[in-house]
Amino acid sequence: MPVRKEALSAIPSASYLLDTHILIWAAGQPEKLSKRVIDILIDDNNRFFFSPASLQEISIKTALNKPDFNIDARALAKGLQEAGYLELPIYARHACGLADLPAMHKDPFDRLLVAQAKAEAISFITNDEKIINGCAGYVEIVSC
Repeated sequence: MPVRKEALSAIPSASYLLDTHILIWAAGQPEKLSKRVIDILIDDNNRFFFSPASLQEISIKTALNKPDFNIDARALAKGLQEAGYLELPIYARHACGLADLPAMHKDPFDRLLVAQAKAEAISFITNDEKIINGCAGYVEIVSC
């Protein structure tokens, strides 16, 4: 029996892990996102993931009391979940994958996010030129 068209629309067409700054932009500054990324984000057939590493990064930066950075990580996490984003837990395979990363930069949060995307075979949405240039071909990158 052929698959009904309605059933096909329920199948995710792609999965994406969002870099920390993309999560922040999507939640509060969508004008910073490219048209391509907005098109991806509004496609109901796509699945979106966020990492606890992003929430950790945000919490640390907020705790440092920088005047230009004050984001409530709890509120962001709640909003992402309410919007249908899925939390991608950090597993041992992600941590072990850090050893296999290509040269990019030393930011531990970015390195973990790339390792997660690689281990889960999902695309990574970022605007970080160091990741875009250093990880092209290693993991599927969507440049914002």
